[in-house]
Amino acid sequence: MDRLKLVLQYFQSNSESISNGICIILSLICVKLYTSFDFNCPCLPQYNKMYSLGVVFVPPIILFLLGVLVNRHTGVLMEEWVKPLGNRTKNPAVVKFLLSSMLQRALLAPMVWILMTLLDGKCFICAFSMNVDPKYFTGIPNSTGLELIKIMAKVPCKEDVIFKNNSFWKAVSRYVRCYSQAIGWSILLFFIFLGAMGRVLKPCFNHATFLQTRYWSNYLDIEQKLFDETCVPHARNFARKCVVQFFESMQEDVTVRMALSNTLRPSTIHNEYEEKEEEQLHGITRQDQVDHLLQTWYECKPELDVTNMAYKPKVCITWEDHNGKALFSEV
Repeated sequence: MDRLKLVLQYFQSNSESISNGICIILSLICVKLYTSFDFNCPCLPQYNKMYSLGVVFVPPIILFLLGVLVNRHTGVLMEEWVKPLGNRTKNPAVVKFLLSSMLQRALLAPMVWILMTLLDGKCFICAFSMNVDPKYFTGIPNSTGLELIKIMAKVPCKEDVIFKNNSFWKAVSRYVRCYSQAIGWSILLFFIFLGAMGRVLKPCFNHATFLQTRYWSNYLDIEQKLFDETCVPHARNFARKCVVQFFESMQEDVTVRMALSNTLRPSTIHNEYEEKEEEQLHGITRQDQVDHLLQTWYECKPELDVTNMAYKPKVCITWEDHNGKALFSEV
């Protein structure tokens, strides 16, 4: 149970981990779909290859599009690519890093599907049984009156009457399946080798550039999330203000008499609540101001320099008497 909690905490830690978790889930769904999929070859020369290649490549395209759709890096990548320059310059390295991260995660589930079809071999047998030269095999059923191409097209259909008490289909299927599995294992070995070489050779390149690119790609994602999180309480308080203002405009003046208390002053409580709401509104109190703020955020994001925020100017108020002599000051 503790390990499960650790895994969930990892996947919830940041958007990159969430994207990894979604890709793993898509891959598991892909495995489940393939194992439950009932592959039925049409066993007709004109349809075998079309049907088989469709089973091999159409689901991976759908899985790839789903992987692109659910990947948060896709939105960050497009926003970074099409945004106006404003106070920032576009960093091609960040765009390439986001594109690479998105493609790597989106291609995981499609590659799992393709590898499973190749290692299983059914689709390959259905598609290429007609390309096998039958002279290398014995027991070909030649007493049925069918053309040779049609007999080879029926190899995936082992229940067909022409293969009754005949092992020809088994020999051809085994032969084609060997090629299919060889291609599947070769592709898997190539990707493992490619990943290992990338892992080994990565320190040989400029690692500082990689760290900078990764930092700023994560920054773009976090910045947008923080902006959205800041907009939520602003919209809530803006809506509350509008609703309260509407109700107050419908009321009539009412005078309530109550004893004055030094410890509890309604006006003080009301003022503190108002100050808190005003702080969360950040001075944006009209629709045109909100629209201008959102448009400015899109067209001209702030410069990546927080030097001015490191030191906040202080306001010093000094009380003087009628002669101009300072009595006391307050910051």
